[in-house]
Formats: sequence, structure tokens, C-alpha cells
Amino acid sequence: MTARWARAAAGDGGAQRSTVLTAAGVWPLLALLAGPAHGPARAELSAALGVPAESATAAGRDVLAALDAAPGVRAALGLWTRRTLELRPEWRDALPPATHGELTGDAEADLAELNAWAARQTDGMIEKMPPVVASDTLFVLASALVARTTWRWPFGDTLLVPQTGPWRGRRLAGLLRLDPLGDLLAVHGTPYGPLTRLRVEGDNGLDVHLLLGPEDRTAGEVLEAGIAALEGAYATTYGDGLPEGDGVAPGVTVTTVPSRDEKPALRIRSVAFTVDAEHDLLGHAPLFGLESAQQAAQGHFPGISAYPLAISAARQSATATFGPLGFRAAAVTAMAAAPGGAPMTPPYQARQVEARFDRPFGFLAVQRATGLVIAAGWVADPGTV
Repeated sequence: MTARWARAAAGDGGAQRSTVLTAAGVWPLLALLAGPAHGPARAELSAALGVPAESATAAGRDVLAALDAAPGVRAALGLWTRRTLELRPEWRDALPPATHGELTGDAEADLAELNAWAARQTDGMIEKMPPVVASDTLFVLASALVARTTWRWPFGDTLLVPQTGPWRGRRLAGLLRLDPLGDLLAVHGTPYGPLTRLRVEGDNGLDVHLLLGPEDRTAGEVLEAGIAALEGAYATTYGDGLPEGDGVAPGVTVTTVPSRDEKPALRIRSVAFTVDAEHDLLGHAPLFGLESAQQAAQGHFPGISAYPLAISAARQSATATFGPLGFRAAAVTAMAAAPGGAPMTPPYQARQVEARFDRPFGFLAVQRATGLVIAAGWVADPGTV
């Protein structure tokens, strides 16, 4: 679901745009709807989820609980209904406790309550609930998902002025870091050409992978290939196996430089970025199994209520920030120490692999232990300093 949605959301060709999305926040809601659905809506939701409708409600509840228990991740579920809408007890009781609130029918007052819930559950990163409430709304089911990590090794701030590509000549807020080479940088042979993947490790089991493909490849292709690469779909060469030269992979240069200890090093240059996005899931209804469920001529969820219900709106608001301290909004003050005295030429030579993310690229926030993609996105324009 993440790969297909990312392809649709990021656009293709000249229409590519920055975006961020989290299928991990959508999947549990669809699962909680699939179990009590009937007819074509039930079949479509089950197909989109990849699980039988009979077990979908339990699966949705279990996924939410697993996300909320994962390091660096917090998940919450909210349900609001009109007092006059009688819910099936067996469905209502399957939801987490303290989930159910009331809609008054006053759209402005209801929206204020939902906005407060969204801000509270995301620590203010999302200030408003996506606009799904109208005067005739009977039922709102929502999830909130927060993922954050602090880098094991922080970046330094720098000015980045790309010499080539779509961002050529722009003054960009850059990040710089020098690491041991290790296995942080990988190049995958994909159907779309070589894909450079850099893993930036968080301190709590959440990593962010930066993805750079050939310049003529679209955001959707790069993100799709990046997700498949995480699953081991392609042949992989790590940084220590790359040949020396300029452009040996997208954004990668391998050289020999003076060194104090002869150990191979990885030099990372990237832009800092914040990406915000609003998504209308009904704009891609077949992808989410919602094509029949939105047809208002009849009800589709008799397992929720005897009153006929159809999906009138389905939206997601998302934001992501990649900065010097981590994958979150943050401010930092730092002091550095360097060797004193006159500079000396380092006595050794060592391999240095440089990875530059100074043109449009993708990113994935991934749970290290499970490989679950928590968030995916594309940086089409990082903004100018």
C-alpha cells in the first residue's frame, strides 16, 4: 500500500511535488471498517488490506497496539459519533478503551474538539484534524501516529549550493557528517537503474533511509524501488565495494584522501527539510478499498450500526522534518573542539565515499527491528536559505 500510494501522491514527470504519507496510519482504520462491512465494500477493503475481512478488526487493533508499543512511535485511535447513532456493542467493545467521543451536530464545535484531539495526540505537530466533519456527519474514525528519533551522531549545519541539477545555484540549508564507512551506504540494482540508499540511524530503533535514483526517474519509481530494496529484492553493493570515481552511483563519489588512521570514511551531505502534505484518500479510492464504501445509495457497514452508513470523507494530514538532531522538529546549540597547534598533513591514505543528496530524493522512516515503513515521502523542493 505504501509503495502504490507514494507513487500516486508524489506525482510523475514535471508534476512531481514534495509529499509525506503514512500508510501505517491508514491501514488500521481500513481494517476496523472491513470487519463490519458487507457486500462489495467488504471484498474491496479486504483486498486492499491483504487480510480476510473476518480477522480484519482484530488485526487493526493489534497493529495499533504494536505501533504504540514500538520505540519512537506513538499511535492513538479516536471515534466520535452522534448520540442518536446506535453502535453494535460487539464492534464498539473491540476498540481500545477511552476511544469514544460524541458529535453534537454543531460542525464548528465538533471540529474544535477534533482539532484539539489531533494536536494533543501529535504534540502539536498536526494542529488540525483533516477536514472531514460536516453538519450531517454521524461518525468519525481517526488515527494519530507520531514517529521521532534522535540521530546517534548529529549532523553539522552547513550551506549547500548545488552545482548541477534542479537545485543548481540555490542556497540551501545543508547538513554535513563524517562517519565510518560501515554498511550505512548501499547501491541497489533496480529495474529503474542504480538506487543509492543511505541509512541514517536513530538512537531508538527508528532509522531514516534517504533514496536517490537516476535523474530521469520519477518520485514514484524511486520510492517504489526503495521499499522493495528494504525487502531484499535487488542485488546490493555496499560502500566498501564501490569502484573509485565520480558518479559511481547516484550522488556518490569515491576517492582516496589523506587520513590519520587509514580507516574508510563516509562523508554525507544532504539538505535539511520539512515536508507537509494533505491527502484525500477518496481521490485514490480503489487503492484503499473505498470505491464501493463511498456510494451513498445504500449502507455498507451493518456490523457497526443498523443505521445505513457510507464513507463521506477520508483524509490524512502529515508532516516530516529531517534536521541536524533527528527526524523531528528541533533546535540545537553545539560547540566543537579540534586539535590545537599548527596543522599537520595526515600520514596515511584512506578511501572516502561521499554521498550527496542535493537534488530531489525520497525518504523512508523505518522500524529497524521489523522493517515496517512508518512514513514515506519525497523532497521536491527543500526551500532556500
